[in-house]
Amino acid sequence: MDLRQLEFFSAVAGELNFTRAAERLTIAQSAVSAGVRSLESELGVELFDRSRRQIRLTSTGELLLPKVRGALDAVNEVRDVAQQSTQAITGSIVIGLMTSVTLVNVPRLLGLFRTGHPGVGVRLRAARRGSADLVDELASGELDLAFLALSGAVPATLSAVPIASSPMVLVVPAGHPLAGAAGVDLADVGDEEFIDLPPGYASRQIVDDAFVAAGVERRVMIEVSDIGTAAEYVTNGLGVALLPEFAAHDALNVRRIPVAHVPDFTVYLAASRKRRASAAVRAFVNLALSGE
Repeated sequence: MDLRQLEFFSAVAGELNFTRAAERLTIAQSAVSAGVRSLESELGVELFDRSRRQIRLTSTGELLLPKVRGALDAVNEVRDVAQQSTQAITGSIVIGLMTSVTLVNVPRLLGLFRTGHPGVGVRLRAARRGSADLVDELASGELDLAFLALSGAVPATLSAVPIASSPMVLVVPAGHPLAGAAGVDLADVGDEEFIDLPPGYASRQIVDDAFVAAGVERRVMIEVSDIGTAAEYVTNGLGVALLPEFAAHDALNVRRIPVAHVPDFTVYLAASRKRRASAAVRAFVNLALSGE
């Protein structure tokens, strides 16, 4: 049994797909498949049920996964201790992020980090189900860090620092009756047809929670999975939207109106409290919080 076999198992367990796991590890799928098969042979168990179109962990695989991820964390800790004498940080980080959320200049951060720590490999993973997906993947150990948004208090399982925010605004077509308003309350828009993101996305949760708190019902008629395209539906007269201001900044023929009693959309840099942060993770967090 070697370390790579454990890394292959952990990656496939996270993706439940050999092709995506190979892409995540930047190696050939055949190598990942062979490595997992070799590990199963050595252990004398099946770790994945391959009898269906979508693979899944066997009960043994589910039992071993947290042990394997704990072992990988322990190896990283050994690496950190060794690096303390050389001052050179190596290893890898997996960072989750939200698509089309431009409040944080992630490419610039990654460029600065690579310049300062060329021995650290960084992999990015886009959320498939919004911030709820990122929270789950931090808890499972699939991600080391995540740029995510939250509605309400930070979950007790996370350590999270706010790093950027944007006010929520009502986005309406230029010809809408409210287009000239200086501000609105949620009660003013209860009869509108809304465009929004699906449940699980932080902006959706912020808006849903605000309407519940105001005692106002609303109708979501169109759901889009990319916050960057939501305002375009408003441009084309398909409804109104409550969005972070940055997401509607460049939309044509719309008006952005301040809304009372809706919290800002805030981006946090988050990590799991249950996992020890490696030297590479700590270095990235320090850079992200430095304001460079």
